[in-house]
Amino acid sequence: MEEKDPVRNKMEDEENTQSKVTLSGLLNFIDRIWSACGGERLVVFTTNYVDKLDPAVIRRGRMDKHIELSYCCFKAFKVLARNYLDLDSHELFETIARLLGKTNMTPADVAENLMPKSVIQDAESCLKNLIEALEEARVKAEEEAKLKSEEVEKFKAEREKEKDQSAS
Repeated sequence: MEEKDPVRNKMEDEENTQSKVTLSGLLNFIDRIWSACGGERLVVFTTNYVDKLDPAVIRRGRMDKHIELSYCCFKAFKVLARNYLDLDSHELFETIARLLGKTNMTPADVAENLMPKSVIQDAESCLKNLIEALEEARVKAEEEAKLKSEEVEKFKAEREKEKDQSAS
């Protein structure tokens, strides 16, 4: 029985999983959507990396409206608290405002924490859930930043070591 080369198999697997869409193909697809419209249509494209998109994709006429969805600020939180908990103010709002200033959390995640999970859960317990989630998100973000910083320092040290070795 013939053994298969594991390196070649891995390369073939990677080729099969990578996208085969070209920029030209994407632009043709988008332009066909627009030309097929008999009336007005709303088509939503999303990305976390708009700065990495080719300008041809996001030019006027192809993408007419650009909306940036940011993290939740205190003003948006107050709207969510009014909608979900029927609250305009609470003693925990100050803590939440402070945490939202330090922590990135989407409005959807804030809303999920504000939604009562049962009929016996009150507004205060929902606010405490949000505070706990914000604290956890802050700690996680700090840990990730620390790990990233350590990786950068390790990479710099390795580069310096390589420079020293090549110089000698």
